[in-house]
Amino acid sequence: MQRTRFEGKVAVVTGGSRGIGAAVARRLADEGAAVAIGYRGHREAADALVAELGGGGRAIAVRADASVPEQTGALIERAVAEFGRLDVLASCAGIEHFDALEKITPADFDRVFAVNTRGQLFAVQHAAAHMREGGRIVLTSSVSASKAFFRHTLYAASKAAVESMVLNLSAELGQKGITINAIAPGGTATDMAVEHGASYLHPDLVGKQDLSGWLDVQVALGRLAEPSEIAAGYAFLASDDAAYMTGRNLQVDGGMF
Repeated sequence: MQRTRFEGKVAVVTGGSRGIGAAVARRLADEGAAVAIGYRGHREAADALVAELGGGGRAIAVRADASVPEQTGALIERAVAEFGRLDVLASCAGIEHFDALEKITPADFDRVFAVNTRGQLFAVQHAAAHMREGGRIVLTSSVSASKAFFRHTLYAASKAAVESMVLNLSAELGQKGITINAIAPGGTATDMAVEHGASYLHPDLVGKQDLSGWLDVQVALGRLAEPSEIAAGYAFLASDDAAYMTGRNLQVDGGMF
């Protein structure tokens, strides 16, 4: 990667040890950013990524559970202390959930919304306090916020709330010259897809069609995205190329219909 759109800038990536978050951290670092990677339980992966990106001078890893706002705040404070500023927040931490309505519990609701919704809101709060004019915030929604899947209500609702937050916070943060947008990824070739991909099938198709067959008829490009392809969307929204884009949700889904 030869571009230098983020030369001299500092980014925090939550959920940055693997999957889409790791791809975002790589993309921003490849384009010149110093990166602070937040992780919850994959320390070895986070440390390996830091080494790949050039070590402490260019990247650090900080354990931070996205469901605990104080830990996200400590991650952001560490980034500012280490690198002297904060220009980009890429909020990539998230958890999946599939279950039928009658099986959803209050504990399920609290767990999913704590990471996917509350965690992202307070990440914005902490990050915005350190950002100057020109700051960029990119949250993570999902195509599930606007497309129905069986037994996916709780997860989808947590992501739809993110899109509403982005829309409403854009006015407030715009007064400070900070943009805020969201990415809605489609199916992506990550560990999460391996674990949950089959759950996206219509119940009548379980055992009759595999995920690749479903992708052939539901996605224009007929395949899962590579994490790097989703990361390109984050990099765009975090860059000056998107300076006049805020309050919006960018679907990067391969043409899902």
